[in-house]
Amino acid sequence: MSTKTTLVAAISAPLLVIAAIASLAAAIAAPDDSTVLCAPAPGGSRVAGLSALGTQQLANARIIAQVGMDMGVPMPGETIALATALQESGLQNLTYGDRDSLGLFQQRPSQGWGTPAQILDPVYASGHFYRHLLMVPGWRSMPTTQAAQAVQRSAYPEAYAKWEREARALAAAMTGSAVCTAGDSGDNTAEGAAVDAAHYRIPSGTPAPIAAVITFALAQLGRPYAYGATGPNAYDCSGLMVAAYARIGVHLPRATYQQVNAGTPVYSLAQLKPGDLLFIPGTDGTPQAPGHVGMYLGNGTLIHAPQTGQTVRLSPLSQWAGSLVAIRRVL
Repeated sequence: MSTKTTLVAAISAPLLVIAAIASLAAAIAAPDDSTVLCAPAPGGSRVAGLSALGTQQLANARIIAQVGMDMGVPMPGETIALATALQESGLQNLTYGDRDSLGLFQQRPSQGWGTPAQILDPVYASGHFYRHLLMVPGWRSMPTTQAAQAVQRSAYPEAYAKWEREARALAAAMTGSAVCTAGDSGDNTAEGAAVDAAHYRIPSGTPAPIAAVITFALAQLGRPYAYGATGPNAYDCSGLMVAAYARIGVHLPRATYQQVNAGTPVYSLAQLKPGDLLFIPGTDGTPQAPGHVGMYLGNGTLIHAPQTGQTVRLSPLSQWAGSLVAIRRVL
């Protein structure tokens, strides 16, 4: 055996183990033909402002959404709460405001919203907002801005309307209520396969930086594939990974064959975590120099920019399982 052949075999061995395990997972978890592919938003639109949110803002958004889910608040409660916090504080837990207003929702101690310490607790503030919202008759059938105003009694009652699209996108990402429609898989690894993302949410316990990376990536759903593009209007597969991790100040190599050496290796699907990069040969790569990359989101779902003529989309992990050649953990 030549030195080159020996080296290739040494590199490929652990990857073949992954592929074998992955094939078993695919056989167990293959989706049926009735599953649906998650779309970016009604009408195929994309929310441009979502990717501008910082790590702490996204962490606060997640708290607001999680409190709503824990309280059993029906949709569109989370959307209303997020639109309110976007308008009142920009999703920042402010220690100042108009008169004695404080926190995410700019609630006022003098108006019975709690002590300053309570209002500055995002969990308390979110719960108190939802409790007031649930007492508004007919709130679920109201426009977002009207329902928010019924709780907040703002001097600018129409101001919440401009945040509705961003709030809906955040609520979809955080609660799993993303709009879904029938569609194809978006790549050539398993023709016709699709992902049921109706109940996708960022898994609990995901570190805030990784949640920020995932939320940025989700905000790109529906953007077209363009070879060599790194956003903001289009992406190729590795460009999407570069842009998502750049959101938290992590600079990945530009090309897929370089990214396969970034971070640390993950040798088992059982060890997968949200934010991990998944590599397959694609149409023009090899196991040693893969040509396609996606990001694992948790819950058996990944996001990727497939190929020319298609858009950034979600796919099931099982669709890639038999083709995986590497997994890398960036953080």
